[in-house]
Amino acid sequence: MAENPAYPVGLRLTGRRVVVLGGGQVAQRRLPALIAAGADIHLVSPAATPSVEAMADAGEITWTERPYEDGDLADAWYALIATSDRQANTDASAEAERHRVWCVRSDDAEAATAWTPATGHSEGVTVAVLTTNAKGRDPRHTAAIRDAVVEGLRDGTLVAPHHRTRTPGVALVGGGPGDPDLITVRGRRLLAEADVVIADRLGPRDLLAELPPHVEVIDAAKIPYGRFMAQEAINNALIEHAKQGKSVVRLKGGDPFVFGRGMEEAQALAEAGIACTVVPGISSSISVPGAAGIPVTHRGVAHEFTVVSGHVAPDDERSLVDWAALARLRGTLVVLMGVDKIGRIAETLIAHGRPADTPVALVQEGTTAAQRRVDATLATVAETVRAEDVKPPAVIVIGEVVNVGVHSPLNASE
Repeated sequence: MAENPAYPVGLRLTGRRVVVLGGGQVAQRRLPALIAAGADIHLVSPAATPSVEAMADAGEITWTERPYEDGDLADAWYALIATSDRQANTDASAEAERHRVWCVRSDDAEAATAWTPATGHSEGVTVAVLTTNAKGRDPRHTAAIRDAVVEGLRDGTLVAPHHRTRTPGVALVGGGPGDPDLITVRGRRLLAEADVVIADRLGPRDLLAELPPHVEVIDAAKIPYGRFMAQEAINNALIEHAKQGKSVVRLKGGDPFVFGRGMEEAQALAEAGIACTVVPGISSSISVPGAAGIPVTHRGVAHEFTVVSGHVAPDDERSLVDWAALARLRGTLVVLMGVDKIGRIAETLIAHGRPADTPVALVQEGTTAAQRRVDATLATVAETVRAEDVKPPAVIVIGEVVNVGVHSPLNASE
């Protein structure tokens, strides 16, 4: 005869006594969710992992440092039994049965009165996956199903028919350095919910191909500017579509606030009374060097790194950069948007004391299939850029970390 399936239910444990027996790896994995649920957690265990001990030190749980004793489950609503002593687990399970306390056992699912599902969360939805019986339980299988459902909810590929989530307003989304897999989960979800996407040239282009046909995609570089400055025209486009009640995503490369004029757009939206959500992105200043095998910091080599825009030359009166101060630093200098100005940048750094043989790496089209790395020194970088025909977008790394790193992408073998 087939075993009856478990009856799924959500426990509301806020302020209610929960007893956890055992302070090992099982408790370490389960305690955060119980803490997040607001439970009054009492741990009984003679020892605990450092992470569990830290929870007790922080006052998130109450820890009684001894083995289980009969009576520990009195007045509990829920119990997690996870000691290394099987007899203690059996005794505690029997006590839970007597007191009608729902009980999970890490060592014997069939002896438990409750099972812990594989759970995940996405924007206010909790996904919990249970197998139908104790004997056939495969945690890897349930976890895989959980992951597939949560990922679908997060990236928008799994949406309830006729109940598509959409929030009017504008989201400034950092798309990351170029690889479409490096956008954040939230950024991908907002893209899936969008009515209109206004995209930068340096945004992850492959993501646009995933959008449904009804989504209007606008290339920011092709917005008719007329009498407006380019940025003002983009601001107006964001405002116009948002005022029509549409969900608008401004897809930008890297992070919206790292040389991305994201704050200018946020300010314009605020002045127009339009709700704006900012979704940070992975900045190319760190991720692109990393993808090329260059750490921007390294023990004993560089204790700091500085990110600077190179779109204005050092001798340009518009420059806000103290290049003389940068030349005195010993750490890593990361230059964005500086390919066509790198010659004058290198000359200025050398003139103010940075050694001419300082290593330089230029990483073009970082994190994409077209990525390539070109190495030089401050003394040779201008000629190297010309000889190797290095084109934007490229991230320039200056400092000894260039020689620390490996010369092939770390993820090439995936």
